[in-house]
Amino acid sequence: MNFKYLVSFLALAILVFSCSKDDKDFDHEAQSKLDDEALVAYLTTHFLDTDGVIKTIKNGQTPLLGQVSTKEVTFNKVSYKIYYLIQNQGVNKNPTRFDSVYVNYTGHLLDSTVFDKSQRKTWLHMNNLIEGWRNVFPLFKGGNVVVNPDESFDFVNHGKGIMFIPSGLAYQNRAQGLIAENSPLIFYFDLYFVETADDDNDLVPNFKEDLNANGEVIDDDTDGDKIPNYLDTDDDGDGILTRDEDINKDGDPTNDDSNGNGIPNYLDKTDKIKKS
Repeated sequence: MNFKYLVSFLALAILVFSCSKDDKDFDHEAQSKLDDEALVAYLTTHFLDTDGVIKTIKNGQTPLLGQVSTKEVTFNKVSYKIYYLIQNQGVNKNPTRFDSVYVNYTGHLLDSTVFDKSQRKTWLHMNNLIEGWRNVFPLFKGGNVVVNPDESFDFVNHGKGIMFIPSGLAYQNRAQGLIAENSPLIFYFDLYFVETADDDNDLVPNFKEDLNANGEVIDDDTDGDKIPNYLDTDDDGDGILTRDEDINKDGDPTNDDSNGNGIPNYLDKTDKIKKS
């Protein structure tokens, strides 16, 4: 059963923002320290109630700070710390930074204002998400699909958690709707399913198109045609489609090297394949 295209809604609140030019005068490193202080203060004074809602500590409840995990992230040469709470790890596969995820989520500010909420389960492409999401989702797994007698479906044992991300891994010093500039954000989320993305359908999944291993695929362009490999059906520009350079027909062009020079055919114009 294929349920990927049942939902096409994309919430703008978690999409990557664009800007005309970088604010070079802004001190993102100093803001990172302020954000971390704000997040630590929040986690010290709040707890997760039995109803799954974060509330202010009033009667000696256990602070979230002692329950969350952390991840150190360097983004644009600035160090950040993400805090996240694992409510359920999930049982299926982890997404990479480049895959598609089927999720529900609610976004909060530190003052509990809800700035965004998915109205139903929705597919999101990790390439298009803020950096905080791209770092947290790979720490969780999707669930298993259960098909009901009426052909509807549910998910069991899916990933579930809460992430607390600094503004530098969200919208930085730019306001977005209800989100003021330099706002750390909180997201409750459910990760139901993961699909390995292959945006150009060339049999090379997106995560294998990150040839320089810098965590991005937009800057990998083997043939220099200004089309990144993950969107290019002929990565080496030799006139032979990447998927047709899968000589052994195992569904993986990355392990075919006709001339034995250590470069797979789909990235090598000097291979011995003839154009059909």
